[in-house]
Amino acid sequence: MVAESIQYITENPIFTFILLLLVSLTIPPIFERLNLPGLVGLLFAGIILGENALGLLDSESETMVLFSEVGKIYLMFVAGLEINLAEFRKTQDRSIGFGFLTFIVPLTMGTVVGLSFDFGWNAAILIGSLLASHTLLGYPIINRLGILNNESVTVTIGATIFTDIAALLVLAICVSIHQGDFSTASLVLQLALLVGYGALVLFGLSWLGREFFQRNGDEEGNQFLFILLAVFLASVGAQVINVDKIVGAFLAGLAVNDVVGKSPVEEKIEFVGSTLFIPFFFVGMGLLLDIPAFINNLLYEFPLTFSIVGGLLLSKFIAAAIAKQIYRYSWAETLTMWSLSIPQVAATLAAALVGFRVGLISESVFNAVIVLMLVTSMLGPVLTRRFGRLLPSSGKDIALTTVKVSPSTDRFKIVVPIANPSTKDYLLEAAGLLTRIRQGVVMPVSIVTGHAHMDDPAVMTGIDRSQSLLQEAIAQGEQLQITMQPKIRIDDDVAAGISRVAREENANLILMGWGKTEGLKARLLGTLIHNVCWSAHCPVAVVRLLDDPKNLRRIMVPFKGISAQNLQMVQFAELLAIANQAEVTVFHVCETWMTKDQRNLLKADLENALQNAGITTKMQIRIIRYHDVAKAILHDAKDFDLVILHSTRYRTAGGLAVGDVTTKISSQIQTSVVIFNEL
Repeated sequence: MVAESIQYITENPIFTFILLLLVSLTIPPIFERLNLPGLVGLLFAGIILGENALGLLDSESETMVLFSEVGKIYLMFVAGLEINLAEFRKTQDRSIGFGFLTFIVPLTMGTVVGLSFDFGWNAAILIGSLLASHTLLGYPIINRLGILNNESVTVTIGATIFTDIAALLVLAICVSIHQGDFSTASLVLQLALLVGYGALVLFGLSWLGREFFQRNGDEEGNQFLFILLAVFLASVGAQVINVDKIVGAFLAGLAVNDVVGKSPVEEKIEFVGSTLFIPFFFVGMGLLLDIPAFINNLLYEFPLTFSIVGGLLLSKFIAAAIAKQIYRYSWAETLTMWSLSIPQVAATLAAALVGFRVGLISESVFNAVIVLMLVTSMLGPVLTRRFGRLLPSSGKDIALTTVKVSPSTDRFKIVVPIANPSTKDYLLEAAGLLTRIRQGVVMPVSIVTGHAHMDDPAVMTGIDRSQSLLQEAIAQGEQLQITMQPKIRIDDDVAAGISRVAREENANLILMGWGKTEGLKARLLGTLIHNVCWSAHCPVAVVRLLDDPKNLRRIMVPFKGISAQNLQMVQFAELLAIANQAEVTVFHVCETWMTKDQRNLLKADLENALQNAGITTKMQIRIIRYHDVAKAILHDAKDFDLVILHSTRYRTAGGLAVGDVTTKISSQIQTSVVIFNEL
């Protein structure tokens, strides 16, 4: 009876879903604390929960197959969606050049390895294609080091688009050859279908997406559903032409890349994927691992595993070295390019799973690819951190879009939404301090939700309430001797209304109050603050003050690297410092390996960057070494009245979220905070 009950529970789809949710919630953070990638933890969880251990999950069950397939499609879609097309276009020729090199050299090396171990040509070429792509796991590291604008880094990022597409095309051809009779005519037909289908998805879906988004306005729910429909239709379409669904998913990601942009819809798409389906895929990968066979593979098939891992490392290095000679890069740039192109996660794992399921590659190759993923996902970021620090920071000649007076007006304008009575007073006072220095104007704004009929009682009630709020704001402005320009706006969307007023009035800054901490609902559906930050044309400062703005005498600005966004924060701090005669400390947490001379050089770079940005106020620069940035900031923040943070979130093309330092700090800090959004 007990055994039957246990069997019923384990075969229940709801139990499977609950178990996957529990694993996704708990396992990745544990492994990240051990300085291991979270995806390694998910693979490990799949092994433990599979038939070789606890037997709680079955890789062949309909539920697990569905989750794994959706996760695989979502993984490749997000990989395409996250490729930075703008960076690719900046160095298009060199990105294609290095992309070709870092594709063809590993492809050749992998093919030679496959042939050396008696695999057929088709399987050997597929093995080569598994080595040819790369996943940008080192992106957060190079951003933190401030080297994103280095040409060699930009070229490597741009090369991702070439390597991923080329590797998936090779996969499609190899699988189609494996599943049917090979002939020159069938190969030409398959290539023609691939080219035609790729063009249809890339151009047709991109056009359709732009038309839908333009006609649909700001309905994010419909936009989200449209994107999901598009990716799964593209996946099914790929199967129609005898190509694996992951090719269609990746092409769909590229197609809607420009359409979605860095919008709230993109974040919701990535959030759903990185929270649910992509972790499920990695757990499913772990379920497929036969532990006895995996151990035997390491013991008795070690030459194959060593050749694949070693061939990947060597071939990627050769490709980077050739690029060095062609483009005249330094060795530091070359080694950074090599380290960035090493990790094999997204396309490699998805393609390996496809090849394994259709019987094109053996279990020993599949196990070797798992080892390859484990080695490169840990080695790549380590080497990127090691070599990236040798490159000069890219903070020179930055074109700032900072808090400055617009050329079309002599007045410095700050828009202050006043719907929340609990934040209205100190927001207006803080805005008054800033505008007093610049002889500007504060624009309290109240948004009335529109209806189809403008004589609707709800509209009239909203207008009456807005007028009452604005009268209170005007009275407060008179007491503080602030120049006011109140505005009432009727709009269907509050966030859009605030952004439109700011654009129409050519405002220099939007100042908003910070309410409750974002929860799951807020992350899925979006918040007013997030939507304003995304749509606004000017900087948005989100404020949580625990004291009167006049008492902000000590201001701390954590400074991650020399960038336009970070310099915006310092210029904002300078305005507050002048208004309050406050002291500003620019605070930087560097790597623990940095010597005193290196820290002094970094300090000099920061001083030059501040001077070049027009910062005239004397500021203290404090640089400390510590392994945990958030803890260091939280520790020193106790000695300050206000901390100004920069809002940034990173994700890797592997689809798993990377911890956001700002989120961690803002949830624990015990002092006043301003969060400056990234433009």
